[in-house]
Amino acid sequence: MDLKEIIETCKKSGIRMVDLKFVDLPGTWQHFSIPISQMNETLFSEGAGFDGSSIRGFKPIHESDMVLIPDPDTFFIDPFSKVPTASFICDVHEAGAEKRFEEDPRYTAQKAERFLAESGIADKAFFGPEAEFFIFDSAKFCQDQNLAYHELRSAEANWHGNGDDKLESNGNGYKIRNKEGYFTVAPLDQLADLRKEMVAELEKMGIVVEKEHHEVATGGQAEIDIKYDTLAKMADKVMAFKYAVKNTACRAGKTATFMPKPLFGDNGSGMHVHVSLWKGAAPLFYDKNGYAGLSQTALYFIGGLLRHAPALMAMVASTTNSYKRLVPGYEAPVTLVYSARNRSAAIRVPVYSSAPASKRIEFRPPDPTANPYLAFSAMLMAGLDGIKRSLDPGKPLDKNIYALSGDEARRIAQVPGSLKESLDALEADHAFLLDGSVFSKALIDSWIDYKMRAEYDYIRMRPCPSEFILYYDI
Repeated sequence: MDLKEIIETCKKSGIRMVDLKFVDLPGTWQHFSIPISQMNETLFSEGAGFDGSSIRGFKPIHESDMVLIPDPDTFFIDPFSKVPTASFICDVHEAGAEKRFEEDPRYTAQKAERFLAESGIADKAFFGPEAEFFIFDSAKFCQDQNLAYHELRSAEANWHGNGDDKLESNGNGYKIRNKEGYFTVAPLDQLADLRKEMVAELEKMGIVVEKEHHEVATGGQAEIDIKYDTLAKMADKVMAFKYAVKNTACRAGKTATFMPKPLFGDNGSGMHVHVSLWKGAAPLFYDKNGYAGLSQTALYFIGGLLRHAPALMAMVASTTNSYKRLVPGYEAPVTLVYSARNRSAAIRVPVYSSAPASKRIEFRPPDPTANPYLAFSAMLMAGLDGIKRSLDPGKPLDKNIYALSGDEARRIAQVPGSLKESLDALEADHAFLLDGSVFSKALIDSWIDYKMRAEYDYIRMRPCPSEFILYYDI
């Protein structure tokens, strides 16, 4: 819709406020609101000012004046606001609104799309992420100088045993065992209605949903799949998706988290990302004579992902908790190989359909704590580097990789074992991200600095309860 149509829709819907949303460096939505009377052409040309020094990864205090300019194409009516509210995702500009802020993650995604089109390789890249999450009845946690704990509650989980636990009071006996939650039905699945509410809210926001279901883990693990889209639009939708999931859960008196590994001993939450390249109406990843129907272009794209995977992990599995998920045996893809149908490989080639339009690859290491603008852009840049340099991905490995013998398994490269290792890899290998000025060196430096200082060091310097169990009596 153009501005005139948006204003008319707002009038018909009784809109009273306008919400301006944008994403910070780690990948969380921020916002402020203005009265509907302030929504005019000037807002969309000159924007609205804000303090960038208060936003993670943005500006120092002596350069704090910044501007948000709403993108009309992102307009939706917020289903979670009591006061009727129109919502826009915004682009971040320097003061004066004439220059884009180079470290705005959304700008990076837009530059990646422009770089793709200018490369001549393809016109569009489609991304289809599967962002898994958990729904808990409650979540409590604390970290103090002398105290650390977390406690998660779920009525459907198999790890409650206290007789006085109010979640056990019904005594119906329906509990989901570890690793047995996939596609369960009621009464084992106690969250089906809530997931359906989430679907309904997503559709109100203009997001097309393909399916929803209970995921593998106990304790409320869920998946809602949304239809693929182009890079920047898909990143916008991931942000809106997380917003809808968390607010719908909160409204129902529960809590949802996209944390990759909230539970020990059961599957974590990934964000497997499906990718394909197109030129005009031609799917570039398809060749009926290729391995699993893949073209040479697709194989080179895979070669780029595998070559740069250690550095990519700093963007796609970007928290310390990510590496508690990335261990063998929990459907976590730690081995840097590709394979058809094989969920133990880092790159799976789906073969549900032989139709050319369905041919894609699935990159499985990412998780939903990633900033989607940066994660999708980094994946695209790695794949394009593979195409431009004709990087051979080697032969596929069509085996259950988790069952390989020790010697055979050790010969295959794996993802880094920690956030620190991934950040070190990114520091050593990021030239492919700078190609075409898609990523700025300042953004990469800010990312590494923030992740080391605010996350890795925060965890590294604090004792955890498990260390008391192991070491207190030594």
